[in-house]
Amino acid sequence: MTMGTRVYLARLAGLGVFDPNGDRVGRVRDAVVRLRTTNRPPQVVGLVAEMALRRRIFLPIGRVTSMDSEAVVLSTGTLNLRRFEKRPNELLVVEELLDRRVTVMPETGDGHGSPGNVVDIGMDLTRNNEWLVTRVAVREHTGRLARRGHVYQAEYERIRNLFGPTDTQGTSNLLALLEPMRPADMANALQDLPDARRNEVAAALSDRKLADVLEELPEHDQVEILSRLDRERAADVLERMDPDDAADLLAELPNAEQTMLLDLMEPEEAAPVRQLMSYKPGTAGAVMTSEPVIMTPDATVAEALARIREPDLSPVVAAQVFVARAPSATPTGKYLGMVHFQRLLREPPASILGGIVDNDLEPLRPAISLGEITKRMATYDLVAMPVVDNTHRLLGAVTVDDVLDHSLPRDWRDRDTANAEPEDGVHL
Repeated sequence: MTMGTRVYLARLAGLGVFDPNGDRVGRVRDAVVRLRTTNRPPQVVGLVAEMALRRRIFLPIGRVTSMDSEAVVLSTGTLNLRRFEKRPNELLVVEELLDRRVTVMPETGDGHGSPGNVVDIGMDLTRNNEWLVTRVAVREHTGRLARRGHVYQAEYERIRNLFGPTDTQGTSNLLALLEPMRPADMANALQDLPDARRNEVAAALSDRKLADVLEELPEHDQVEILSRLDRERAADVLERMDPDDAADLLAELPNAEQTMLLDLMEPEEAAPVRQLMSYKPGTAGAVMTSEPVIMTPDATVAEALARIREPDLSPVVAAQVFVARAPSATPTGKYLGMVHFQRLLREPPASILGGIVDNDLEPLRPAISLGEITKRMATYDLVAMPVVDNTHRLLGAVTVDDVLDHSLPRDWRDRDTANAEPEDGVHL
């Protein structure tokens, strides 16, 4: 797939964008097509690229010098960083055309067409240096699972209903593009979709994936998506979220809704969420995670290293092991101290944790304020601190990402807030 040949636009999604010096400046997220008032095929006018801080900008197609399966290369390093806004006569390929239900007419033009769903859009470069939509890759509609139908290509002129109402879209091909993304990137992509489309795609995700994505979305989007799920599914998703994130989300709902969802959750999953919701907002108890890595003092360094290698643990949670007497689930037995992973790497594998714990730092109490937590973590260069009750039982841990999440403005994840306008022209 190079310049001068046919390019399939959905295949560009996710590719890196590079300037002439080979420096990466962003990643392709979509392609923009402009509709014509005549019967001419739509013109592809540019790409939408995502830059740092989740900013999406428009890249005119004329500034693209090459497109292949590895990267998109630009002819200049000077870009307009104004946030992309779609014009009335424009459509986005991935967001609005992918998965659309269309009718493919016979090559002879006679008879009835065959139903199918759009898999990709192909464009060709004309003699006038215009990129026009010329081909559509379609998966035939068989009435069975959407991904089992045969995929074939058809000329644009044979396609009907490509620009019909949005309720003719499915989700399977868009999901295939989104699923390899990290949860934060997928959440960012979902924010660009129309509300109805976003809710459909979110509902089609697995419980685990949807839980991860919800944790990365602004609160108003979390509430909107959760409210569109049936109550049993919503409870299942909440069970798969980190308890502190689930508690924050439930706190945005009416009391009656909170109670119903907590009652639908498994008791062992709901218990830590209920406990977190009982603390005053802005305190250690309200922002902590109730599931840090906890081990007993007779565990070995080798066992601790194996535990923090588990792929489901976030880096900040896996950075240290908290040592407490049994039981190991919060609230634990007596808290003894913590061991940072760097200390674990320097100790013999057979050493026991009880002999190497660091217990010099005073643990946090649940009622301590977020401001005081921030000061202590900054003073001692910590990424996490334990939270204990009056009997010195470990209740959880406040991590640096918890502090950041609750210190930033409530709408910091919102795309509109994050994308403050810079100067129009910036040399990268």
